[in-house]
Amino acid sequence: MILAPLDRIADYTARGWWGTRRIQDWLDDAVRTRPDAEALVDAPNRAEFIDGAPMRLTWRQVENEVERLATRLLDLGLGKDDIVCVQLPNCVELPILYLACAKLGVIVTPVPVQYREHELEHILELTKPRVVVTAQRILRHRHADMFRSLARTQPSVQAVIAIDEARAVPIDAARIALHEREHPVDANDIFTICWTSGTEGVPKGVPRSHNEWLAIPENIILSGGLTPGCHLLNAFPLVNMAGIAGQFLPWLLTAAKLVMHHPFILSVFLDQVRREQIDYTVAAPTILATLAQNPELMRGIEGSRLRAIGSGGGPLAEWTVRVFTERYKIDVINYFGTNEGASLTASALDLPDPGLRASCFPRFGVVGFDWKLPVAKRVSTRLVDPDTGLDIEAPGRPGELRAKGPAIFSGYYLSPEMTARSFDERGYYCTGDLFEIVGERAELYRFVGRLKDIIVRGGFNISSEELEALLLAHPKVREAAIVGYPDDMLGERVCAVVAVKDGMSLDLAELVAFLRTEKKMASYKLPEKLLVLEALPRNPVGKVLKRDLRVAAAD
Repeated sequence: MILAPLDRIADYTARGWWGTRRIQDWLDDAVRTRPDAEALVDAPNRAEFIDGAPMRLTWRQVENEVERLATRLLDLGLGKDDIVCVQLPNCVELPILYLACAKLGVIVTPVPVQYREHELEHILELTKPRVVVTAQRILRHRHADMFRSLARTQPSVQAVIAIDEARAVPIDAARIALHEREHPVDANDIFTICWTSGTEGVPKGVPRSHNEWLAIPENIILSGGLTPGCHLLNAFPLVNMAGIAGQFLPWLLTAAKLVMHHPFILSVFLDQVRREQIDYTVAAPTILATLAQNPELMRGIEGSRLRAIGSGGGPLAEWTVRVFTERYKIDVINYFGTNEGASLTASALDLPDPGLRASCFPRFGVVGFDWKLPVAKRVSTRLVDPDTGLDIEAPGRPGELRAKGPAIFSGYYLSPEMTARSFDERGYYCTGDLFEIVGERAELYRFVGRLKDIIVRGGFNISSEELEALLLAHPKVREAAIVGYPDDMLGERVCAVVAVKDGMSLDLAELVAFLRTEKKMASYKLPEKLLVLEALPRNPVGKVLKRDLRVAAAD
């Protein structure tokens, strides 16, 4: 399935930005050059969140497991361009499934483990997967049973399999090879459909081809100083941009060792850094702040192989970045990115000053500025005044960041209207994020806020519109609004603001129970604060004054 316009393919191919190699080709390289080196390692606490003992696999063993799972998918009748929905935690089976699907040309649509029936029904209806791959349980929730129940109303779903069901399948290498010859995979074929939330109120499918994905990892490899055979620790969900582009692909391209971590437990995370001799990992800004404030937690890590940590999804404190740089000799790389492919990177290569790196990003793709990361020459970015639509070139004026380049997706899955709203007349993707120009030469961007009405809680985007629609279905609610309020650990948390019907009362526990049990919503979206007002404040034309509500929620 190729979704990119032919002129875009021709343009980026001619420029050398897109090629003919597919993601699975790097597996072949790794097996050829490092067959007996460790490749995939489970978290030591695996048994706490998914069945099965922790595994450690070499590259040769990874190849065997990929072919075993590919055989199982063929047994299920899957072919090129069929879709598999997967809901798994960070375990070794997840990258193996990605590689098996890539080999067969099967499109994989991974969903966060937090998603429940409310989100999953929409995804299954839109993508119509033939097979769902999950686990019998993830933590205490019975995921396979949940999907089997959903499948009763989803005629496209022919099978729901728990990942351990494929382990006894004998490998049929000849059958796989025949399938690859008869159904060749093009580098412009869609590899994944990932999911993102925004103002539209439902998860949006973001299809990405092999080429669109492979336009990104060089940026991470150079920023993090990753070399062949290095050791990576993945603590971000391996279901979207941060996990796939930030860990899965650099792992493949450097034939590295990828160590899995799930769910985030600081003591386990730090123990893995020490025991697995990690060279590069990722951590949320709040985790980095905790480590910077508590030197005793870094014992055994100071002076180790760890030389770089990627971070993003929230503001970084200058003090935090300086502590890691000066005390521990560890570079903190500041990433801004969207699932749609817009990204900025503040690394020591281009911004050696830790203070600048904490809050600013190079203006990649702007004429007049040269940067060391090659991505700067392959993208184009601009700031646009959201009111006038005019480009902003002067410092100090907030504008929406817009981006164009080989990593940007070609449009939302089966959503032409949504796609049309997301690109401007010049073909730039509109991120909905506000930046301003700063720096002595106006060479930097600084994030200042969001144009879209979303809340970012622990790196996950939460649509206010989606939650507000669900709140209005509560029999006691007359008016409802959702706003974020600051949190030191997660960046933001969710506050529900409601006006109830006459003579009624409502508390947070009742509201949460309604969303959890009646609407079957993902737990990370649940409000953690409730404000009950007589009426929501509105401007003269009736729009809710969310700025006032955010102040009240933060008080």
